[in-house]
Amino acid sequence: MVRKTTSYSSFFLPLWVTAAYLFLYLPILVLVAFSFNSVEFPYRWVSFSWRWYHELFTSVEIWQAAWNSVLVGTAAVILSLVLGLLFVMWNAQRKSDYLLTFFYPNLVIPEIVLTVGLLSFFVFFNIPLGLMTLVVGHALLGLGYTIPILHTSFTAINRTMIEASLDLGATQSQTFFKVVLPIIMPGLLAAGLLVFILSLDDFLIAFFCAGASAQTLPLYIFAMIRTGVSPIVNALATVMILVSSILVIAFCSLRVRERVW
Repeated sequence: MVRKTTSYSSFFLPLWVTAAYLFLYLPILVLVAFSFNSVEFPYRWVSFSWRWYHELFTSVEIWQAAWNSVLVGTAAVILSLVLGLLFVMWNAQRKSDYLLTFFYPNLVIPEIVLTVGLLSFFVFFNIPLGLMTLVVGHALLGLGYTIPILHTSFTAINRTMIEASLDLGATQSQTFFKVVLPIIMPGLLAAGLLVFILSLDDFLIAFFCAGASAQTLPLYIFAMIRTGVSPIVNALATVMILVSSILVIAFCSLRVRERVW
């Protein structure tokens, strides 16, 4: 009986895992494949072509949306890292982790709840929607990721190194820039990459908090597919998948390097 159960599990478990991965990634593979299709209506394969990538990289509107996404992502990274690092250092002096629990709900609460709350806040205080409100929204979302990462990196520092630096005559600022910052740098880079990935691919906060004057890549894709699926959307989605994959690999490598250090 045990052998039969083992044989069934050894057969059906890999089959189930393979089917689950095909269900998740087969549509993405189809999207990538049809981004190289030569015809305008991507319901059948005709021939290989770089036509849609040429139109993608020559489109002024797409480049403007990409610039907005990069600008918002970079500003959100800087804001979330500065606020997160200041909070972690202040919280370390208090020697209490009670306030850290206020940032973990960002990982649990559905993003639509956070988005509606942000929109209500901006409307209540008559704050005009645009790139600035989008940066604030993405930075607030990123704090739920940067603070746990920076807290882990900061608490892993050997306190004797800081005490030795102060005993040798270094000031607080010199100790921070020459001892603390180099040690937590992998954590800072990893948190920054993660926030940038979240900002680059985010749609809900951009849809509710960007207003009519700002357009990011997810909003541009949404506007294009409302009028019909265009092969340019496939090409743009393929490029975004490639960029996001590179950033995710860089994030994972930094986290592994931080653990090794």
